[in-house]
Amino acid sequence: MGDPLDDWLSARPARVHRRSKRLLTVVREAYPIGVPALILKSHTDRLAEAGGYAFHLGTPDDVLRRICSWLLTHGDEEVLKRLITDLWGRHGREDVALAALLLANLASVADVWAMLADLIGAVEPAEALLLSIEELFRASKSPPSEQVLLNWCERGVSHAHLALLCQHAAWIRNDRGLLSQPLRDAIQNMPYPDGDSLLARVRDQMLSD
Repeated sequence: MGDPLDDWLSARPARVHRRSKRLLTVVREAYPIGVPALILKSHTDRLAEAGGYAFHLGTPDDVLRRICSWLLTHGDEEVLKRLITDLWGRHGREDVALAALLLANLASVADVWAMLADLIGAVEPAEALLLSIEELFRASKSPPSEQVLLNWCERGVSHAHLALLCQHAAWIRNDRGLLSQPLRDAIQNMPYPDGDSLLARVRDQMLSD
């Protein structure tokens, strides 16, 4: 017996890979294939409504990776770059996760951090930023430079939080070394949500020494 997702993807006509809008429809239809309904119930949730630390995908990670592999195998990289933008703009949870997977694996993206920074809007959930950052680090992408991080801190709230979370991911991987004074000042002075939050906990962890 064949695999439902593989069978469904292999039946898509080659022309769907010519336009990102067609692929946007295809991947949305692919998310629930072979996934039990109970697991999938949250897959239409919007990232804008997510809160706290938990970030649960209705479509399992292995299914998203298989969809990503199919896209990379059959797609044109320029079309897939546009698809990344379209997926992020739609802001579904699976859409953001798939955008991060594609961004991490497209060979033609010269600067993945610059593209990620260009994707995000004025307001983004921390979970969406975290997911994207972790995927890029998982793909062994070099972290953004300190100057890039400092520039992000001056660009706006979402970009400042992107800088915070990127630095935290790099800091964890570099045995929690001391930060430079410019980075400490930027992290200290950027805006944070009121009360206890993931972002404030990340800040306090890095500035505790």
